[in-house]
Amino acid sequence: QVQLVESGGGLVQAGGSLRLSCAASGRSFSSYDMAWFRQAPGKEREYVAAISRSGGSTYFADFVKGRFTISRDNAKNTVYLQMNSLKPEDTAVYYCAATMYGVHRLSDVYEYWGQGTQVTVSS
Repeated sequence: QVQLVESGGGLVQAGGSLRLSCAASGRSFSSYDMAWFRQAPGKEREYVAAISRSGGSTYFADFVKGRFTISRDNAKNTVYLQMNSLKPEDTAVYYCAATMYGVHRLSDVYEYWGQGTQVTVSS
Protein backbone atom coordinates (compact mmCIF):
# COMPACT_ATOMS: atom_id res chain seq x y z
CA GLN A 1 0.00 0.00 0.00
CA VAL A 2 1.37 3.39 -1.06
CA GLN A 3 0.02 6.78 -0.07
CA LEU A 4 0.53 9.66 -2.51
CA VAL A 5 0.02 13.31 -1.58
CA GLU A 6 0.18 16.07 -4.20
CA SER A 7 0.96 19.71 -3.51
CA GLY A 8 1.97 22.86 -5.34
CA GLY A 9 -1.18 23.67 -7.26
CA GLY A 10 -2.60 27.16 -7.40
CA LEU A 11 -3.75 30.06 -9.55
CA VAL A 12 -1.37 31.52 -12.12
CA GLN A 13 -1.61 33.73 -15.17
CA ALA A 14 -1.03 32.37 -18.65
CA GLY A 15 2.68 32.09 -19.34
CA GLY A 16 3.52 31.47 -15.71
CA SER A 17 5.00 28.43 -14.00
CA LEU A 18 4.18 26.00 -11.22
CA ARG A 19 5.97 23.01 -9.76
CA LEU A 20 3.80 20.19 -8.51
CA SER A 21 5.12 17.69 -5.98
CA CYS A 22 3.92 14.22 -5.12
CA ALA A 23 5.22 12.76 -1.87
CA ALA A 24 5.00 8.99 -1.45
CA SER A 25 4.98 6.93 1.71
CA GLY A 26 6.88 3.70 2.21
CA ARG A 27 10.38 2.41 1.63
CA SER A 28 9.98 1.16 -1.93
CA PHE A 29 9.41 4.36 -3.91
CA SER A 30 12.19 3.42 -6.31
CA SER A 31 10.24 0.25 -7.22
CA TYR A 32 7.42 2.28 -8.77
CA ASP A 33 7.04 3.91 -12.12
CA MET A 34 5.25 7.22 -11.69
CA ALA A 35 2.96 9.37 -13.79
CA TRP A 36 0.93 12.55 -13.78
CA PHE A 37 -2.62 12.75 -15.08
CA ARG A 38 -5.09 15.62 -15.17
CA GLN A 39 -8.82 16.05 -15.37
CA ALA A 40 -10.66 19.23 -16.31
CA PRO A 41 -14.33 19.81 -15.42
CA GLY A 42 -16.61 17.86 -17.72
CA LYS A 43 -13.73 16.06 -19.41
CA GLU A 44 -12.17 12.64 -19.02
CA ARG A 45 -8.88 12.08 -17.28
CA GLU A 46 -5.87 12.43 -19.55
CA TYR A 47 -2.26 11.39 -19.37
CA VAL A 48 0.33 14.14 -18.91
CA ALA A 49 3.75 12.60 -18.24
CA ALA A 50 5.50 9.54 -16.84
CA ILE A 51 8.90 8.63 -15.44
CA SER A 52 10.63 5.31 -14.94
CA ARG A 53 11.69 3.93 -11.57
CA SER A 54 15.23 5.26 -11.69
CA GLY A 55 14.28 8.45 -13.51
CA GLY A 56 16.26 7.41 -16.56
CA SER A 57 13.32 7.55 -18.95
CA THR A 58 10.64 10.21 -19.25
CA TYR A 59 7.54 10.43 -21.43
CA PHE A 60 5.18 13.29 -22.25
CA ALA A 61 1.85 13.87 -23.87
CA ASP A 62 2.11 15.89 -27.06
CA PHE A 63 0.30 18.89 -25.60
CA VAL A 64 2.95 19.44 -22.90
CA LYS A 65 6.16 18.64 -24.78
CA GLY A 66 8.64 21.47 -24.46
CA ARG A 67 6.73 23.04 -21.58
CA PHE A 68 6.55 20.44 -18.79
CA THR A 69 9.28 18.38 -17.15
CA ILE A 70 8.81 15.34 -14.95
CA SER A 71 11.51 14.35 -12.47
CA ARG A 72 11.93 12.36 -9.29
CA ASP A 73 14.10 12.29 -6.21
CA ASN A 74 14.03 8.76 -4.87
CA ALA A 75 15.93 9.78 -1.74
CA LYS A 76 13.00 12.09 -0.91
CA ASN A 77 10.28 9.72 -2.15
CA THR A 78 9.00 12.54 -4.34
CA VAL A 79 8.08 13.03 -7.99
CA TYR A 80 7.78 16.50 -9.51
CA LEU A 81 6.04 18.09 -12.45
CA GLN A 82 7.58 21.39 -13.49
CA MET A 83 5.06 23.28 -15.59
CA ASN A 84 6.22 26.26 -17.64
CA SER A 85 4.49 28.45 -20.21
CA LEU A 86 1.13 27.52 -18.75
CA LYS A 87 -1.99 27.98 -20.85
CA PRO A 88 -5.63 28.34 -19.78
CA GLU A 89 -6.30 24.90 -21.26
CA ASP A 90 -3.91 23.44 -18.67
CA THR A 91 -6.50 24.20 -16.00
CA ALA A 92 -7.39 20.92 -14.31
CA VAL A 93 -6.98 18.81 -11.22
CA TYR A 94 -3.60 17.13 -11.46
CA TYR A 95 -3.08 13.65 -10.02
CA CYS A 96 0.03 11.59 -9.47
CA ALA A 97 -0.09 7.83 -9.79
CA ALA A 98 2.17 4.85 -9.15
CA THR A 99 2.51 1.42 -10.71
CA MET A 100 4.82 -1.56 -10.40
CA TYR A 101 3.84 -2.81 -13.85
CA GLY A 102 5.58 -0.33 -16.12
CA VAL A 103 4.79 3.17 -17.33
CA HIS A 104 1.76 3.58 -19.56
CA ARG A 105 -0.47 6.37 -20.77
CA LEU A 106 -3.62 4.56 -19.67
CA SER A 107 -4.79 5.26 -16.15
CA ASP A 108 -5.95 1.65 -15.70
CA VAL A 109 -2.33 0.57 -15.21
CA TYR A 110 -1.78 2.60 -12.06
CA GLU A 111 -2.61 1.04 -8.71
CA TYR A 112 -2.16 4.05 -6.45
CA TRP A 113 -3.41 7.61 -6.79
CA GLY A 114 -3.11 10.85 -4.91
CA GLN A 115 -6.01 13.11 -4.01
CA GLY A 116 -5.17 15.67 -6.68
CA THR A 117 -4.16 19.31 -6.66
CA GLN A 118 -5.98 22.10 -8.50
CA VAL A 119 -4.16 24.09 -11.16
CA THR A 120 -5.95 27.13 -12.55
CA VAL A 121 -4.47 29.23 -15.35
CA SER A 122 -6.11 32.56 -16.10
CA SER A 123 -6.02 34.43 -19.41
